[in-house]
Amino acid sequence: MLRRNSLRASAALAFAGVAGCAGWGGDTDGDPSTFAEGFEDGIGDWEAGAAIGPEVDLAEFEWEVDVSDAEAAGGERSLRIWNEGDYDDGVTWVDHPVSIESGRAYRIEVAGEFWSESESFNTIRHALMRLGTDPPAAEEDFPQPGVDTTDFGETPYGGLREPLWLADGWREYGFEWTTPRLDVDTLHLAVGTAVIWEADATHYVDDLSVSVEPR
Repeated sequence: MLRRNSLRASAALAFAGVAGCAGWGGDTDGDPSTFAEGFEDGIGDWEAGAAIGPEVDLAEFEWEVDVSDAEAAGGERSLRIWNEGDYDDGVTWVDHPVSIESGRAYRIEVAGEFWSESESFNTIRHALMRLGTDPPAAEEDFPQPGVDTTDFGETPYGGLREPLWLADGWREYGFEWTTPRLDVDTLHLAVGTAVIWEADATHYVDDLSVSVEPR
């Protein structure tokens, strides 16, 4: 199990407008995937992090990340993310490096499965996904609620933030990122959940994929 408190500050980045692409149905079958993860071999090189608003000491925010066999979209295991809802705030995520060829611009597709306990009219958690040149360090490093970079053309990083609890069980989320020229050979994929409702909640994440096409 991983539990890590991240106190680093970072510059906020928000995309204008609102997009509605939760449950994206992108199909990466046959595409060259530079990265795929089903968590069958454990947590591996994933790094966990969390953040909460300045009115709460991060040490007071309870969260857990581990690999579990309780639920799985494929195979027998998945990533488990739990966080408390007492403060009606807070985000928890994991981050993994993804290798690319430096000095090129890309069109990248990212997809993954998120599990919710049931369908709910209340927005209890948001699904967070992000791909960029640096790992996230704060909630502001993820897109604003309802934003999906698929709709915006070339952006500094790719990602989405969309409601969970839209279905009972597994639901696919994903986004596209049209990148500028990237003079790095490593990107960082982050997935997690953001607290919206004052209730503790467990979610599972599985079958992550990143497919890269030069442009």
